[in-house]
Amino acid sequence: MTPSQDSIRTSPVSRMASLAGAGARVGLNYLKHYGSRALALKPSVTDLHERNAGEVYRTFSELKGGPLKLAQMLSIDQNLLPAAYARLFAQAQHSAPPLSYPLVARTFRREFGRDPTEMFDTFSREAVHGASIGQVHKASKDGRTLAVKIQYPGVATSLRSDLRFVKPIALQVLGLRESDIMDYFREVESKLLEETDYVRERERSQELAADCAHIEGLRFPTFYPDLCSARILTMDWVEGVTLDHFADGSATQDARDKVGQSLWDFYDHQVHRLLRFHADPHPGNFVIRDGEVWVLDFGCTKEISAEFHRKMFRFVDPVLLGDRTALQAALYDLAVLLPTDSDADIEHVVVSCQKWLALLARPFHSGTFDFGDESFLREIYEMGEQNRRDDLPRTMRGQRGSADTIYVNRTFFGLYSLLTRLRARVQIPPPAMSR
Repeated sequence: MTPSQDSIRTSPVSRMASLAGAGARVGLNYLKHYGSRALALKPSVTDLHERNAGEVYRTFSELKGGPLKLAQMLSIDQNLLPAAYARLFAQAQHSAPPLSYPLVARTFRREFGRDPTEMFDTFSREAVHGASIGQVHKASKDGRTLAVKIQYPGVATSLRSDLRFVKPIALQVLGLRESDIMDYFREVESKLLEETDYVRERERSQELAADCAHIEGLRFPTFYPDLCSARILTMDWVEGVTLDHFADGSATQDARDKVGQSLWDFYDHQVHRLLRFHADPHPGNFVIRDGEVWVLDFGCTKEISAEFHRKMFRFVDPVLLGDRTALQAALYDLAVLLPTDSDADIEHVVVSCQKWLALLARPFHSGTFDFGDESFLREIYEMGEQNRRDDLPRTMRGQRGSADTIYVNRTFFGLYSLLTRLRARVQIPPPAMSR
């Protein structure tokens, strides 16, 4: 079991000091690395990333909140980060150290004026799950078994200042310029702030549960408003196995296909019909019980406009992929290409996008797609690694694309990853806009 934390830094000054210290240690490691290169000692880039990843993750996991959530987000797309960062940051999904019971009780007294033992018949002193924004305890009341999600102290108030100091570390790791990603960073900040609003999460959970209730094989827990607040959520405890354990187990192909189809139908309906969707598709947010998929966490949701949907999902049209003129126009429409781009830049972007779209849109062109073919996700990883090593995109000036693409891309990459892990065969209709 991961050891619990007895305290958490909540003041902006102390959190800033921790983040600044991590940034300084990362910078020092880079100086040592390039100093060794200057002396022709041939230092290992892998070792550099291992040292820096350890420094960053250790600090993020102790601070929780925005820094740890950012690590969790980045870990979903393993192509975005060097391998050492991706491996460590993936622990943010499951292994963050939980807070000790006295801090939990203090949160209850602040929110309800009572200890959890006064509100529930039973309440586990130790968290059953600790993550980035909060942790979950198991409780019971009036014969019901409940999951109680408690937000870490100080997360909401410190998030903006945390991200301000995390930004230089992220830019250094990703090799990006601040001026080129400001809209993207603001989008991430906005979504992380929304995740600290548990009233909003409960309302959005209930709305999407009602709108998706007709989807076969999909279930949602019931919330108990009298036991909820801005920092605490109480819902049904769902007994079952998380999606990753189900996928890695001995389930039959039919069972895998059924779960995979429910997941695809869930996202297909949200993205293409509701234009708002659950945007955090990591395995811990889904529990499988009796062949049904239970959706547990709606902290991160995204809403898109009909205009953006049209611009974004026209790229899955196979006709567009074969028409260079139309593809180039669509890239300008989405601001992936800019009027100031040189002919060489345009050529590079168009050719790269043709390759990417032919790969990423492949499931939409198949009718039925077999995610059990691991070569599909492997091709995505390999192309992503090539793109990450390509210096040209980093030298092209200006912000590219719409900030709305962050959570759409995150959602579909996460969904592809889940379905590949399931080895599911899924029936995939064209997006609603082309039906």
